[in-house]
Amino acid sequence: MDTGNVLDLSDSDFERFFESYDIDIHCARYQINGPSNAKKMHTFWDLEPDELVARVLSDLLDFLEVLYFPAGEGRDLSALRICRAISARLLKVSFEEGSQIAEFSSIEEIELPDVQELPGDSAVTRIIQDRLEEARTCQSAGADLAVIFLCGSVLEAVLLGAAQENPETFNRSTCSPKKTGGKVKDFRDWSLSQLIDVAFDIGLLKPDSRRFSHALRDFRNYIHPEQQLREDFKPDAYTSEGCFQALKTALADLSNAR
Repeated sequence: MDTGNVLDLSDSDFERFFESYDIDIHCARYQINGPSNAKKMHTFWDLEPDELVARVLSDLLDFLEVLYFPAGEGRDLSALRICRAISARLLKVSFEEGSQIAEFSSIEEIELPDVQELPGDSAVTRIIQDRLEEARTCQSAGADLAVIFLCGSVLEAVLLGAAQENPETFNRSTCSPKKTGGKVKDFRDWSLSQLIDVAFDIGLLKPDSRRFSHALRDFRNYIHPEQQLREDFKPDAYTSEGCFQALKTALADLSNAR
């Protein structure tokens, strides 16, 4: 939705789609954050109950899958997995309930790249391997919040390793964070958000990886209990699996596995 559109839907198609839910998507209620269809969609997500949002999202995903992935193949299948998981979580159903949700679990899982192919010091690489294995153990045990934190820490460690291996390239990026006076900050003072944006700017991350990585970063920030309490966030298996998929997509980019 970066262009302000939702898929390839025209304004009239977008309107007709929402009419099936007795919703006037072009009314003032949904334009409080802006008039583009993407802004209206974001506002719809914010204002409406989870069940309605999930049904709309599921139908849009069906449309996207038929339009763009008729053979079940495509470069954004990991995005489709994450969105199906979100829809299922909002509906409070398992993947097995309903043919649409079952479709999600049938997509082939992305494999983790060889950690030896990732940038970074070899000693740190061993720790990364341990954390990935621990994340899988936590996922099997239902410790979903721990999975999110571990995935976020691995992403940050690998991006930091990439920066340390390519200091000139990272420092030359127009996105690199600067101190007062214009000098680039030391890499260890960069935030995860800044590491993601610079890695994308210099071509290490693809556009989808950048979006997924920022989503993982947002979930990782629930390490602060106050934020989790404020947003009433309750992680589950769908959340942890989506974060794992986001991490694997980024690591595939950083190891040149894509």
